[in-house]
Amino acid sequence: MNAKTPKTAISPTRAENYSEWYQKIVRASDFAELSGVRGCQILKAWGYGVWEQMQRDLDRRFKETGHENYYFPIYIPLSYFQREAEHVDGFAKEMAIVTHHRLTKNAEGKLVPDGELEEPLVIRPTSETIIGEAMSKWIQSYRDLPLLLNQWANVSRWEMRPRILLRTAEFLWQEGHTAHETHDEAMAETKKMLDVYAEFVQDYMAVPVIKGEKIAAERFPGAVTTLCIEAMMQDGRALQAGTSHYLGHSFAKSCNIQFQSRTGTLEFAHTTSWGMSTRLLGALVMTHGDDNGMKVPPRLAPYQLVIVPILRDDSPKDEIMAYCEQLKADLLCETLDGNPLRVKLDGRDIPSTDKRWDWIKKGAPLVLEIGAKDIANHKVCFTRRDKMEDGKNFEDRATFIGNAGAILTDIQHALYNAALAFRTQRLVTNIKDWAAFESYFSKDADNSFTGGQGFVRAKWCGDDASLAKLEPLGVTVRCIPFDQDGQEGTCVLTGQPATQEVIFARAY
Repeated sequence: MNAKTPKTAISPTRAENYSEWYQKIVRASDFAELSGVRGCQILKAWGYGVWEQMQRDLDRRFKETGHENYYFPIYIPLSYFQREAEHVDGFAKEMAIVTHHRLTKNAEGKLVPDGELEEPLVIRPTSETIIGEAMSKWIQSYRDLPLLLNQWANVSRWEMRPRILLRTAEFLWQEGHTAHETHDEAMAETKKMLDVYAEFVQDYMAVPVIKGEKIAAERFPGAVTTLCIEAMMQDGRALQAGTSHYLGHSFAKSCNIQFQSRTGTLEFAHTTSWGMSTRLLGALVMTHGDDNGMKVPPRLAPYQLVIVPILRDDSPKDEIMAYCEQLKADLLCETLDGNPLRVKLDGRDIPSTDKRWDWIKKGAPLVLEIGAKDIANHKVCFTRRDKMEDGKNFEDRATFIGNAGAILTDIQHALYNAALAFRTQRLVTNIKDWAAFESYFSKDADNSFTGGQGFVRAKWCGDDASLAKLEPLGVTVRCIPFDQDGQEGTCVLTGQPATQEVIFARAY
């Protein structure tokens, strides 16, 4: 690093090594760290606090749309999966299996599994099969429909190439499962929940998304239709931020979910499922992180304002702490979106500069520094995490308190607008043939922060055989966007006539 290179809290920077930067920022921001179990992570207080804010808002949205929370066992009999062949094939390589129910000591005194189970139990990778079994008992008549439920839980998928927050052997999520009388009602539910996800990700996470439908090759195992929202990370890669599936009769038939119709006939229910997980924490990092740490959108920050007392050896410490306590109390009376502000007074016995940088790296939206001069001048010194380049700001105490909610709202919008501008810059729409497509994705295969690829929106004829051309490039079809122009063009993979546009990208 030469003398002119500005010092950053995170090293290497995004431009130097994006992949390593991601690993460093997850730890430096105190979101998560690796555990002693392969592929598993520990969510730390700040990262889990963000997840709690996500849970709180999503749970509100689910209940407002008529869903109730249930909880189902983490263990699923293997026989349940064997009823739905396509579903089990989709998860077979990721399943963790319980085969024994106790430990015993062998001749060498080591603990070994003992007591083999009559039937192996799968540790929940997703719950369609076990919830379908319960639904078959609960649903007897059309009067029992719709059945709208959600579950907050952990799941296990034995990832071969784990990546903290993004792909881990265990993660937290919610999974909604519903049963309906008709196809139209089930499809309306599938679309409605995708809209719920899109609104949450854009309004609360400040991450712009593209709504669309998965092509057949990318659908959820056992689904008839999979809808999704796709977000662009700062290296140009896509991240699937949420999915909603119309399952048709596939699970209803395998689980025998039948009901007496209005005409007295016995019919199979139409079911749906939809989910979001803690990989959204990874999406936050890769959308809003910079070379000094995280920038957490105010609506998700566990603490939206952090007060750091400046306590030097010659400072009137009692007076400063009393001032900070009163400032906190006054700020707690202010609101964002009608909710009281979340304020932290950091009274730890460590240097003030260390405390300030700790909160900068964590991404607290507003960091306040209060010293003797600020008290004497009735001022508040604050730093906007989204505008570090502007340095410290000074406002009259009363003015700042009255404006705090508005400043946080501005930060929320600024983070979204910055992410949208980045996506707009990296969304390519002028690639019309295979030569240009291959050339584009052959450049800078590492997808660096400074100049890697992004999304290509182009025509595709729907020929599944043509997807083989994407494999050497590591590219997939992310979705068929809902906003189609319907105009005829040329398939970018085959040269055949095509009217449908899709999003091509590398993805996490």
